[in-house]
Amino acid sequence: MTVADRWLLPEGVEELLPAQAQQAENMRRRLLDLYRSWGYELVMPPLIEFTDSLLIGMGSDVELSSFTVTDQLSGRQMAIRPDITAQAARIDAHSIRSDEPTRLCYAGSVLHTKPKSLMASRSPIQLGAELYGEGSVAADIEVISLMLETLSSVGIGDVTLELGHVGIFRSLAADAGLTTDQENELFEVLQRKAVGEINAVIAQYIPDAELAAQMSAFTQLYGDISVLAKAEALLANASDEVIQAIKQLREVAEQIQLRHGDLNLYFDLSELRGYHYHTGLVFGAYANGCGYAVANGGRYDDIGRVFGRARPATGFTTELKSLLNLAVNKVENADIIFAPYSDDHGQWQQIQNLRHEKKIVICGLPKQAAGSNCTHLLVGSGDQWSLQPITK
Repeated sequence: MTVADRWLLPEGVEELLPAQAQQAENMRRRLLDLYRSWGYELVMPPLIEFTDSLLIGMGSDVELSSFTVTDQLSGRQMAIRPDITAQAARIDAHSIRSDEPTRLCYAGSVLHTKPKSLMASRSPIQLGAELYGEGSVAADIEVISLMLETLSSVGIGDVTLELGHVGIFRSLAADAGLTTDQENELFEVLQRKAVGEINAVIAQYIPDAELAAQMSAFTQLYGDISVLAKAEALLANASDEVIQAIKQLREVAEQIQLRHGDLNLYFDLSELRGYHYHTGLVFGAYANGCGYAVANGGRYDDIGRVFGRARPATGFTTELKSLLNLAVNKVENADIIFAPYSDDHGQWQQIQNLRHEKKIVICGLPKQAAGSNCTHLLVGSGDQWSLQPITK
């Protein structure tokens, strides 16, 4: 590598320079304070863990996105976390071990082997909130409400909430007796929304006409809230699990609409985001003009089983850098006071007083002048000091 190339960062890995880093930190603090006001307690899991605890139960897609290394002390495989969800589940199941509902939140860097989408970062700063120990729809409603409040608090408006339920597909696949390979093949074509392929796979693996018709209904079940009535009609003879999943979607939609009357609701019952570890309701929030979900989540019951303690769980995650790019309510840069170099003890006392008032004060060095980012000068002597605006 030449000297000219040494400043290059890996593709999809970026740094935040002072102004943007300060905005990101202000936003992180604001959102963690929001989560705290809802009763969510902050946890700080490690950046790296053994693979058999970090990646277990999260599906093969999470494993493929993880950088792995060998621990020089134990010889075991370790992974740099690609997601904090499993770590939070481990903390709930093994470290906290409460029988009551537990609310946890977090904010930290994660690392992906490949970007999740074309413009996505491989080194995002993930924020999220998880609710453990409550399997009712009330928990899903709370988590979705907090996700929407997250976006609202940073000024992201005109949000579309997409709702789905992986339990519908899981139940229909089980009723049809699909093998794991057959279920995965049908899952893949459903994600591409390729109607011809979907019908071909259904015809190949589901000979029962009624079950085949129920499965092919996925090609029609997307759109506004009228989708739920259509689902109730097309899947009227499906199992109780399917009927109950549709009822859950309707209850969630009604409650969220009451709380957020101006929210756009969209339903896609073939949207199986996180299918390999989600077990029920799934959801994503889309901002106007943004082609990817700025926040998403869902129910992932029993993930704690791999840590010795199964618990109902639901939660959401978002990404700080993406929020920063979309946010309207960014914290304005604070005034920066420059104190010219001096050995006057009175000046030092005044500088400390200003800092205790949460002011930013830069102590000048010999021959140093106020920088272009400074807004005020500290002038005076002895006990008489004042702030003088710097004219640009």
